[in-house]
Amino acid sequence: MLQNYLKIALRNLARRRFYALVTLFGLTVGITFLLLIGSYIQGELAVNTTLRHVDRQYLLQSRWRVTDMGSEIGSLAPMGPALRQSYPNLVANYYRTYGVNAIVSSGEKHFREPMQVGDSTLLSMFGFPLAYGDPKTALSEPNTVVVTAALAQKYFQQTNVLRRQLTIQTPGAGKQVFTITGVLSNQPDNSVTHLFDQPEQLFISLRNFGYFSDAKGLNAWENRSIVTYLELQPGTSAEQLTQPFAQLLKTHAPPDIRGNLQPFLSPLRSFHLKADNELVGKMLLTLTVVALFILLMAVVNFVNITIGMSATRLREIGVRKVLGGLKQQVIAQFLVEAVLLTAGAALLALGCYELFRSTFATVLEKPIPSLLSWSPYAFLGLAVLVFVIGLLAGSYPAFVLSGLPSVDSLKGKLVASVQKGVGFRRALIVFQFTVAILVFVGAIVINRQVSFFFSKNLGYQKDQILAIKSVPRDWSTAGVQRMAGIRNQLARVPGVAGVSLSFEIPDGASSGSVSMVAQGQDSTQAITANSITTDEWYAQTYGLTLKAGRFFNADGGGYDSLSVVMNESATKALGWTRPEKALGQQVVFRGGTFRIRGVLTDFHFGSLRETIRPLVFIPVRKDPIYRYLSIKIAPGRQAGASLPETVAAIGNEWARLFPDAPFDYSFMDDTLQKLYKTEIQLQKASRLATSLALIIVFLGVLGLVSLNVTHRTKEIGIRKVLGSSTLGIVNLFMKEFVLILVIANVIAWPAAYYLLSDWLTRFAYRTDLSWWPFALVAFVLALLTGAVVSTQTIKAALANPVKSLRSE
Repeated sequence: MLQNYLKIALRNLARRRFYALVTLFGLTVGITFLLLIGSYIQGELAVNTTLRHVDRQYLLQSRWRVTDMGSEIGSLAPMGPALRQSYPNLVANYYRTYGVNAIVSSGEKHFREPMQVGDSTLLSMFGFPLAYGDPKTALSEPNTVVVTAALAQKYFQQTNVLRRQLTIQTPGAGKQVFTITGVLSNQPDNSVTHLFDQPEQLFISLRNFGYFSDAKGLNAWENRSIVTYLELQPGTSAEQLTQPFAQLLKTHAPPDIRGNLQPFLSPLRSFHLKADNELVGKMLLTLTVVALFILLMAVVNFVNITIGMSATRLREIGVRKVLGGLKQQVIAQFLVEAVLLTAGAALLALGCYELFRSTFATVLEKPIPSLLSWSPYAFLGLAVLVFVIGLLAGSYPAFVLSGLPSVDSLKGKLVASVQKGVGFRRALIVFQFTVAILVFVGAIVINRQVSFFFSKNLGYQKDQILAIKSVPRDWSTAGVQRMAGIRNQLARVPGVAGVSLSFEIPDGASSGSVSMVAQGQDSTQAITANSITTDEWYAQTYGLTLKAGRFFNADGGGYDSLSVVMNESATKALGWTRPEKALGQQVVFRGGTFRIRGVLTDFHFGSLRETIRPLVFIPVRKDPIYRYLSIKIAPGRQAGASLPETVAAIGNEWARLFPDAPFDYSFMDDTLQKLYKTEIQLQKASRLATSLALIIVFLGVLGLVSLNVTHRTKEIGIRKVLGSSTLGIVNLFMKEFVLILVIANVIAWPAAYYLLSDWLTRFAYRTDLSWWPFALVAFVLALLTGAVVSTQTIKAALANPVKSLRSE
């Protein structure tokens, strides 16, 4: 019986090749997109699932009552050991880490690498497998390091590198030799080794913390920059640590921290999805909804064309029933045809998945696994999806048409139940256009907001500024003096307009925050400002505008170790409404008194998601820490050389000055790209979704109009004989879609406005949600729909009416 069903199904599909191909192509597009999105989502949901005891592991985070007193990701340095020691019945283990970047060398190879300086519990607590080495002792001794297999291959062209040595340039102790005591197998994404944008591949014993920061800071309750992971005892909940947190803060923390800090635990299993205000989770939800809607649009095409074609098969149904065919057999025939067509689309979708996998991975900047790595459950899920889509598409003709009386079927007569299908089809088309409008308008608004990021005046000059990230670090007075000399030598390179040494660049990452108060004011009036450590050439290099005073001793004045520079937001927060009034005033922070030397016009140091915060600039000679050399390249005519030539000249000078340090740099434009990584991913995904949605919508319009023209061939012939014009016939078919477009816009516009308004509220600085994106989308869809409908109907209208009237 099944064999007969398949033969008849193949014959029917071959007889109606055009409509079968339209449906097949639409379904293939929808299923392919769903598979790609599904693989991406599965990868994001799998983050952290490989960690040992992940259901009992948490990231200790900080919620500050006064914003900017500390970061949310950091915690008080001694909190982990104190909890383990004081509450062993609640806390089973802890791991603390301090993330740094340093130059790593092996022979002639020099690279800047992100790394973790952490406790020896790293391997045992999270169950990270070592390819070589003993996890119990790998990080127990000083000057030992565990590396990933990928990094071992990078430096030594092999993975078994136990007892080999790496030289690491540290800011506190100069060049230090570390012995490799473990090789870590390459790990999938997780929130321990991949907590930040750059995954760490070197793990140094915490006994060497003093090489990278003040050794006393590891036990200082004022230190808020340590990342701490906790593993709770079985059966312990996160809420049970609320009282221990409060007790330890009361006992050890300084008053300003105790009064503002609220520690809390984030489960590692869900941390990746909920971090950054649930940015990843919201992204996954958005992509899931869009993928499902696009697939539904393809299914709608399938259902619409199936319903449209059903009238042509009424006699076939009647004959089968008169000859003894059962209703169940007719139902099975329609369902087999639908499932067969869906299965063909699924097979094509698997090929398209593999074909476009790398392109899609580039859009989302995440690897998409190959079909070869799919589990049997994934293929089983696809089979279920094929069956469900087949049932959805074939259910109408299967259950409605099979129930028609045999006489009516033989006459080809559509009874009331079938006539209602016309309204149902129109409702489905309205749904398609509504989704297309939502996605299209969303893509335009997202694109405008991302463009706004890069077109808005940020208050500083970002063009043609490169920041060298691989600066060798010697955080001492002598080290700063030496780097000042290097800065001056780089400034003499032809084409260079300015050079500055600093700990920060305008990417939103400051060295921390300070609580400051104007001298004579009560401590309750203190404000929190982000501290920026720079030399005197920072403002000139980045084109910052001075409102009053000067930027340290950039104008040739004498150096004053107690002078600071602020932005307008800081001086206003301290009570000085005019910049001139702030000059010469004294402020107290870090236990010292400083004098305001200059006031800068506010500029966007961080993301446009946030409002401009108070900033205080501290001279690098006072606070000897630095990470970047920012180099302003003069415009082409002034430089006398092209941009690549100037960069090459800087690279040559760098190699001469630092033969054992890589020339690792990035332009500020690229840095801003990373700052808005998630929004750019959403922009790319929305553009792709819009293209697919439009393809599916107009495939459906093409199929339906062609089917409608076929059904009304005689009507068109009669109208032509009675004197109707070609334009009149085109308008006859166009009226139906005009009404559909109007209804779809009426539904889609309020929904799009609500959703996009909510999305834009995430940004402190944003583009306006004006009327023109909605009008533009409505006009484009109307134009494209008119073109498709006109193309199909004009051909029928120009045909010889005699042939039309003779057609059966």
